[in-house]
Amino acid sequence: MSEPKIADRKPAVLELEPGDYFWCRCGKSAKQPFCDGSHKDTEFLPMKFTLDEKKKVALCQCKQTKNPPFCDGTHRNLA
Repeated sequence: MSEPKIADRKPAVLELEPGDYFWCRCGKSAKQPFCDGSHKDTEFLPMKFTLDEKKKVALCQCKQTKNPPFCDGTHRNLA
C-alpha cells in the first residue's frame, strides 16, 4: 500500500455542524481536510464520519493519525 501525501503538518481545527463528512485519506484533495475526489487514481478512499451535534474538532492533515479522522499529534513526530 502506498503512503498518503502529507497535506499539512498541523490539524485543521474546525467547528462543524451536525451531519456527514468525508475526510480525505490520500492527502491530494484541494479542499483539505475533506475529500474532493482527487483520490480517483489512487488506492485510497475517503473516510465518512458523522457528527450528531455541533462540535469543534481537530482533523488530521498529515494523514498519519492512529485515530482517523481526528488528529492524535503524530504530525509533531514527522521528519
